Amino acid sequence: MSGDNAHILVVDDDDRIRDLLKRFLAREGYRVTSAPGAETARKLMDTMTFDLAILDIMMPGEDGLSLLKAIRDGRNKDTPVMLLTARGQTTDRIEGLKRGADDYLAKPFEPEELSLRCAAILRRTHTEDPPEEVEMSGLVFNAERGELREGDKRIRLTEAELQLLTVLAAHPGEPVSREELAAVTSAGLERSVDVQVTRLRRKIEPNPKEPIHLQTVRGVGYRLMPD
Repeated sequence: MSGDNAHILVVDDDDRIRDLLKRFLAREGYRVTSAPGAETARKLMDTMTFDLAILDIMMPGEDGLSLLKAIRDGRNKDTPVMLLTARGQTTDRIEGLKRGADDYLAKPFEPEELSLRCAAILRRTHTEDPPEEVEMSGLVFNAERGELREGDKRIRLTEAELQLLTVLAAHPGEPVSREELAAVTSAGLERSVDVQVTRLRRKIEPNPKEPIHLQTVRGVGYRLMPD
């Protein structure tokens, strides 16, 4: 799911942080609704549908863990939740994961990291049908059949290369982090992902030294740009 149609609820009692997150996520293409506390958040979730909720744990009155439990016990139980925690509060993070949080981020954090984590959660929880075929400079990749072809010629891919290309082809044009690629492929380590990308470029790029399809997104990971 892209930022263009995902609706995020931000719940934080700190006006400055709430406003910062709202402005940053809106620039990233998300629709954002904010709430200063659990009571307002409950009312919003009774009348609106959200693709992701970002909850601060340390709030006066009802805290984020209590609100998380209410979400998981209510009609919005399938809404993905990210928790914002104070750095070093390991027990809160563990308790949050036990109660069904999808991820957590310790304050202070970089807005770019928050955006990447949001994108990763939305990819995991909102499955969209990937393109049936992806075309790249005369090559055609069919993820369902696990085939990369140039006309009638089939180009051999290793299992790791196939996994990597399948994940990237499912989100054409969108950056996917090295961390996420390592987790969903057999590469296992982020540096192994880089090695597999280099090998895959030799098979799909007209000029592997100047890639136009399997692009590096600096500081993030990679994205696949079809024709």
